[in-house]
Amino acid sequence: MAQENLAGRTVAEYQLLERVGEGGTAMVYRAEHPERGKCAVKILKPRLRNDDNARKRFLRESEYGARVVHPSVVQTYDYGETDGLYYLALEWAEGEPLSDFVHRTGKLSPSLVSHIVTQLAGALRAAHASGIIHRDLKPENMVYDPETRRVMLLDFGIARDEQADPAQRLTRTGFFVGTLQYVAPEALSGELVGAPADIYSLATIAYFLLTDAHPYDGRSPRELFQQLLTADPRPLNQAGKGLKFSNELEQAVMKGLAREPSKRPETVELFAAGLAAAAEQGGDGTKKSGLLGAFKSMLGR
Repeated sequence: MAQENLAGRTVAEYQLLERVGEGGTAMVYRAEHPERGKCAVKILKPRLRNDDNARKRFLRESEYGARVVHPSVVQTYDYGETDGLYYLALEWAEGEPLSDFVHRTGKLSPSLVSHIVTQLAGALRAAHASGIIHRDLKPENMVYDPETRRVMLLDFGIARDEQADPAQRLTRTGFFVGTLQYVAPEALSGELVGAPADIYSLATIAYFLLTDAHPYDGRSPRELFQQLLTADPRPLNQAGKGLKFSNELEQAVMKGLAREPSKRPETVELFAAGLAAAAEQGGDGTKKSGLLGAFKSMLGR
């Protein structure tokens, strides 16, 4: 069955120019708006337009994204339904998925990882201040521009509102949401999670960016699920051959990966600050100072 392609059509003043991506629930188009210029527009897939829960999730994503305003969060412009199409218009973010960048370049320097994590922590701080828990933090849900070193968070599709009535949840109790490689252990029970779960996911992203590996190495979803429930994550310096990070950097990352939520940093800002302090001291085990430190910082960009 051929996929729907709405390129060339105008939806709520957004002229859809080109289909540029696809997710589980929506197609993504590069679009032009008479006042806002270039935008991204998500359109709910045809097979889901008559699914009440799918429509609610799509509109909820739009609402949550609109509530979180921060330079490192892709801005939500507009959303709704017109002519039977459910749409979400977003700021156009230059760059590529952070996951693609890492797969193309390999592991990143501690200074660059700290720079990226600090931006994401600011985005999450704004989300948490608005009562929004993202729950699906992963490099695929972030756009990174290597030219500016700017990263932007998107996709609030499975976020939750801490102030919402739990009885109104769209995910059944006992079923976890998120991505296994990045989900916090406490989420596996399907219970509602809070900000510590996002801190754990952010720490997993930092681990991945530094090592091009994950804290758990399960080869199947079942094995990975079991490891998350019963095992401790691999220490940062054991993630791959030839890796050598300072004790301070390893401790900063592993604290964010603590199995018990209460043992993680209290906020995303504290996690990012700890990572930044360790990177500043020399995440590769050496203290940066003078011309040598400046040279290493340049190489890390």
